[in-house]
Order: sequence, then structure tokens, then C-alpha cells
Amino acid sequence: MKRIFLSMVLAAFGMTALAVSAAPGAADVDKLGKELTPVGAEKAGNKDGSIPAWGGATDKPQDGWSWGKTRGDFWKHKGEKPIAVIEAGNADKYADKLSPGQLAMLKQLNGYKMNVFPTHRDCSYPDFVLSNTKTGASKSKIGSDGWSLEDAVLPSIPFPLPKAGVDAIWNYLMRYQGVGVEWPDAKATVSPRPGTTGGIVTRYEQAVFFPWGKKGSVSPAQVDHVQQGFFYSFREPAALAGQALVQVQFMNKDSETFYYFTGQRRVRRMPNYSYDTPIIGFENQFPNDAILLFYGNPDRFDWNLVGKKEMYIQYNNFAAVDPKQKAQGIDQPFIDNDVRRYELHRVWVVEANVKAGVRHSSPKKVFYFDEDTWLLVASEDYDSKGKLWRHKEAAVWPAWEIGACTNTGLYFLHDLVNGRYITDSNVLGGGKEIRFYPEAEGNPRLKLDFFTAESLRAISDR
Repeated sequence: MKRIFLSMVLAAFGMTALAVSAAPGAADVDKLGKELTPVGAEKAGNKDGSIPAWGGATDKPQDGWSWGKTRGDFWKHKGEKPIAVIEAGNADKYADKLSPGQLAMLKQLNGYKMNVFPTHRDCSYPDFVLSNTKTGASKSKIGSDGWSLEDAVLPSIPFPLPKAGVDAIWNYLMRYQGVGVEWPDAKATVSPRPGTTGGIVTRYEQAVFFPWGKKGSVSPAQVDHVQQGFFYSFREPAALAGQALVQVQFMNKDSETFYYFTGQRRVRRMPNYSYDTPIIGFENQFPNDAILLFYGNPDRFDWNLVGKKEMYIQYNNFAAVDPKQKAQGIDQPFIDNDVRRYELHRVWVVEANVKAGVRHSSPKKVFYFDEDTWLLVASEDYDSKGKLWRHKEAAVWPAWEIGACTNTGLYFLHDLVNGRYITDSNVLGGGKEIRFYPEAEGNPRLKLDFFTAESLRAISDR
């Protein structure tokens, strides 16, 4: 009876159940780059042509672009007009291509719309990443603990032919973003409490380092299983200015976190600053593992690879990284409609349920991964009673300097219960553009020894 019910649920969402099995065989791996894209997506479009065939390479800018110039001005499809507008009155017509969170946003928020544009599938990765992906497709494996990453060939998509939900989340955690990313001047915001006008606006600088991200190939063991180094420093408000954090995330064990508190003038180890622990400064609204929709180790959840569906997602959304756009996050009840650009794409759907004996404020989560990039584009949190709690979205766009697409731009978390929402990676309204590094280029922040307690102590001056 349970099997029949599951089949009915999957059919309602246009999905196919996938069972956990052994690593893909040679015949399956051989499909990569042929009927499948090099990272495992379907090359073909859909039946009615609303999703085209895969374009074959990451889109390139028109002549004259360089970092610091408005990216959208150099996109070959700039000036496109919407082909549909989804709003509360017609949302049911499109419900089969929306997530529950998107549908709730349309129904609950007066004036909330989704402007839909033609679909473009021009996202891929550099050749060396694609080569590593095929080489490692039959080698990558999950450790005996059921969650850690072992024996991958990096940088790559470790599991282009996923057999389990944990494969999918590692594909995202190990997405190629170059050697590192810097946010020279960005914001995170929390909208005001209902009935008030005072929200939270923080300004910060941030850097992420991927020791496995340079051109070539390495194994997890060769980089000591370091997934990334993370640095964050508040500039505003005055109460937080100077507070800073360094963190190292691993592929096979707990993270290491150190935090500088200005009032104490000392660095403290923060062994529990992870999972659903609230991020300092955001009134308990922003859990650690919601950074960029999911952040940290996947060890507290059982991951179920549900299948695929067609879905409207933010794509080629250059407005999400345009400092000249109107500031977002405080003065509006949601991110402006014209700052969210949607296209119809196929996504992988993964459901995560907290493991028995483990606590989490959101014991059930559902994630949506773009099939062409394995980037997370949307997610939903459910509370302990199984009620839809938060809807989250991020936008896909081509980071031309690294030859890959990214979702490292403005993203939001909307609380469907209290009405408040968070923005992060927010450079709109006068910030500085996010910068990607294909090589370290002598940048002192793109070295692992920068992400240590000693380094944090040395650079902290308040």
C-alpha cells in the first residue's frame, strides 16, 4: 500500500523514484558527453520545446566585458521580454511546474509575481572539470559512515550519475567555483518584524577558498579532505563591526570554527557553530546550514533522491549580482518582481529527513538542483509538525571568468509563518561585485593558512 501511495505522489509531481544501487558501470559512464551531458543531464529538450536541447558550453560574454562592468549588459540575450507572468490568479494553471514553496509565495504575498522568460541551456564547466567528472564517475564513493566523500577526482561533479540523495548534495557542495570567491562589500538583511519598520542590515566582506579548485586533478586525501575555507568579517552595524570568523569545512569530519569578539578582544573556538545554530547578528532568523540554501556537512539527514521534474527557476538572472539595482531586503515585503528572472528547466528533487535520534529545527527539507549544473536553485524547510515553514531561492548565472555557472548571488529565505525574509550575498544598492578566481594569483586569502585562529587573531584590530 505504501508503494502505491509513493507512486501516486511521484506521478503527481512528474517524478520517477530512484533506488540506491552500486556505482555506475562502464556502459553508463560512457553515456556522459553523448546522450547525456558531461555532468549527467539530459541533452535533449522536452517534448513541447519549452526546454531546448543543451547548448554544449557555458555562455560567453559579448566583446568588451571585464570584471566590474555590468554583466547583464554583455549577455547575448539581453532585452528579452517575459513570455508569461505567474501570479496568484493563475498560479493553479502552472502548479505542476512550481514547488510548494513557490506556490505558497504566490498565494500568500499580495503582488508577488514570477516573470517567465525563454529558457537558455548555456551552462557547463571547463574542460578539465568535465574530464575529471568522467574519470571519477565510477571512482567517487560515499564513506562507510554513509555521508562523507571519498576517492573523488577533483575538481569535478563527483556523482554525475547519482544513485542516492547524498550523491546529489555532494555534487552541490563540490561545485566548481574556481580556486576562490570574494565578496569585497556585500549585505545580509532581515526584513522588519510585522508591524515595525526597523529591520536588520549588515555589511560584510567575505572570502571562500577551495584548495582542490585549481586546474588539474587531485583526490580528497591530497587536500586533507578540506572542502573549503571560509572567512567573514562584519563592517556594519557598529555593534557588530570588527567581529569576524574563519571556518574550515571538511569532507569527512566536523568543521573547525574560530570567532573574534571585539568586546572581549579575543578569538574563541566555536565547536557548535554549524547546522541549525543561528548565525550571530540576525535575531535567530538565519541558521548556519541555510547559507547558499545548504552549507556544511550532510551527516544529520537521510537523503532521498526523489527524481526529476520541470520547474520554473531563477536562471540567467544578472539582476541578482548588479550593484546598480535598487537595494533589496528591507523596504519591500519580498524581493522585487523585476529582480527575479525565471526560466523553465529540469531539476533533480531531493528530500532530506533528519536521522533518528538527531535533532534539527527543520527535520524535513526538500531541495531542487538544476540538472545542467547541480546548483541549488530552491529549497523548502518543514517544521516538526510537517508544516511548510520556509521557502528559499537562489539564481543561476554564468560567471564568465571561471567558465562556469554559479548561484553565488542574491538569494533569499522567506519565512512563510512570520512573514520575515532574509537576503544574503546581496550587492544590490551600491555594493561591490562578487569576484571569482580561476587561479590563486598570489591572493593571501586563497591559502589554507589564512583560515586559522592565528591568522584571525593577527588581522582582527578591534
